[in-house]
Amino acid sequence: MLHFYFSGAPNPIKVALLLEETGLPYEGHAVDTRRGDQHKPAFMALNPNAKVPVIVDGDVTVFDSNAILLYLGEKTGQFMPADTPAQRGALLSWLMFIATGIGPYSGQAVHFQHYAPEPQDYAVNRYRFEANRHYRIIDDRLAANAYMLGETYTIVDMALWGWARMLPVVLGEGAMDKFPNLKRLMDEISARPAAKEAATLKDRHAFKAEMDEEAKRAMFPGNYQPAT
Repeated sequence: MLHFYFSGAPNPIKVALLLEETGLPYEGHAVDTRRGDQHKPAFMALNPNAKVPVIVDGDVTVFDSNAILLYLGEKTGQFMPADTPAQRGALLSWLMFIATGIGPYSGQAVHFQHYAPEPQDYAVNRYRFEANRHYRIIDDRLAANAYMLGETYTIVDMALWGWARMLPVVLGEGAMDKFPNLKRLMDEISARPAAKEAATLKDRHAFKAEMDEEAKRAMFPGNYQPAT
């Protein structure tokens, strides 16, 4: 049985989407990051970076959401592009573009707009600009393709869905309307039964909702420790 360690954040939810799409049996383990579960020794033994998601598949442990998508795609043979050098290159390029660009810039834009302890105009402007730039590249790609890798729905689209469906939180209300091709794909994926199941996974667990002092210390420990 595959074990899936998750929270309700975008990165774990995109892994939940692939698990639901493939029909792989799994046991879910809720990690309440606002209560600091990610810092407990048992979890850090799985991922010393103290981040969700993580999967444990027999004697294999994989952390980082995009690594998990690639691992499960290769394991099942599902939602992968054609096995050609060109498609492999496109898969790795766009998956890493999402991993190193879309995810980090979206996450930092959300952090500095909604959770930073004081106004951070420079940081907000930088991360919103870069998030917007990355989503524009995605939108241009989708203007010429039904999906990120052409005409086939793959793990790259799932990787994108995790953060892109949250675009109003990242770039503000009405942001999705600026990216019509991205909106088309997000609407299509979100209407899939597997996506509906994945999106409600967090609602089946009593995650802490309050962003109080305990939650801030658990999620943003660097704000409470002197720089070294």
